Amino acid sequence: MNRNELRKSDINLMVIFEALMQEQNVTRVAEKLHLGQPTVSTALGRLRTLFNDPLFVRIGHRMEPTRRAEEIIRHLSPALDAMATALSFTHGFDPQESQLTFKIGLSDDVEFGLLPPFLQALRDEAPNVVVIIQHVDYWRIPDLLASGEITVGITQTRELPANAKRKLLRRIEARILRADQSPAPLTLDEFCSRPHVQVSHTANVHGIVDKCLAKIGRERKVVLSIPQFSSLPAALKGTNLLASCPDYAAKALLDWGDLRDEPCPFEVPVHELSMVWLSLTDNDPAERWLRNRLEQHMGNLNPAPDPLV
Repeated sequence: MNRNELRKSDINLMVIFEALMQEQNVTRVAEKLHLGQPTVSTALGRLRTLFNDPLFVRIGHRMEPTRRAEEIIRHLSPALDAMATALSFTHGFDPQESQLTFKIGLSDDVEFGLLPPFLQALRDEAPNVVVIIQHVDYWRIPDLLASGEITVGITQTRELPANAKRKLLRRIEARILRADQSPAPLTLDEFCSRPHVQVSHTANVHGIVDKCLAKIGRERKVVLSIPQFSSLPAALKGTNLLASCPDYAAKALLDWGDLRDEPCPFEVPVHELSMVWLSLTDNDPAERWLRNRLEQHMGNLNPAPDPLV
């Protein structure tokens, strides 16, 4: 391949092209890359000249990529990933001096139960970095990683992109929260007869607990669905309501109100909480440091220390 062709290109144009393929909207690309909209429009014009193709055809508010654009991005994205990895070797990372912005995706239970200790440590070790937290779950995390809106995410995971890496942080056990004063532990019959609160950002009234109950021919009645775990203390206070949540979220909630927790009175499978990132950031010193600290403060599997961090 003639590498002289590379002299005709501008890496900034390639980054803008990749963002246009992801967003298919000039305004959103400008916001994402912190550029002016005219700058992005000018770059698109240069890209069309460079590749001798319209690249995008406007359909309503969306820009539909041409067949040539689809072909180009298949080759370009891996090349940009490789360049980003190579460039990461040219600089180190000093947390005390860094002013980088870290973009982290967390599920609500992780944000509530595990984020505070991490942030406290971060303020001491890296006082000038900026942290942006986005909500993620197993079905959103692939898209957020691919678009660059986050560089690392922590949640329960299912199918992941081929270029994603996954590390188990902890195993999740279900706990039952209650605010009533009865000292006796819950029986299965009482669990099923009492009203329940379901925490769901998608406004669901069913969850893992209901699937487990169905397997033994039982059911519960959810009378309230709320989007965040932080609302549970107020929702449970002074009632006979019950709520199920991950063990680490339950532990954090005990400090927020007159609550207590106990195990489920039936079998609930143990789930896994994992950290996910794309391979292109694997050797970036800053991202590697971030993942190490996230594992240190959010994991409980006693991982071996990373000798390169």
